[in-house]
Amino acid sequence: MSYAALKMIHVTSIVISYLLFSLRGVWMMRGSAALQQRWVKITPHIVDTVLLTSAIALAIMIDQDPVNNSWLSAKIAGLLLYIGLGMMALRFGKTRKAKISAWIAAQVVFLYIVLVALTKNPAVFSLTS
Repeated sequence: MSYAALKMIHVTSIVISYLLFSLRGVWMMRGSAALQQRWVKITPHIVDTVLLTSAIALAIMIDQDPVNNSWLSAKIAGLLLYIGLGMMALRFGKTRKAKISAWIAAQVVFLYIVLVALTKNPAVFSLTS
């Protein structure tokens, strides 16, 4: 598979994953029964598997690793935080306020991950970067 095709799969899966997360967050805030639909519970896992697989394949293809590339380490750390916040927002948050706060925080972390990916700089919010 070519780099361009793999990157397109990766970027497309990022967009779909984010849109699904955002939609599920809106449904969570509205208390919608749509969150209980079978496809809503399964599709994000499929998309995220494609996303993670393509990310690993891209890293291997361009010979990047998190030990030697701080921007990749920052993306991985951001991803873990994003996943944790997403789990709190959509599943484990004790109160509606905690769920909404986690969902908003996850949006900020997602922005950080995208900016790090675009700039290859883990200090994207730094004034002196």
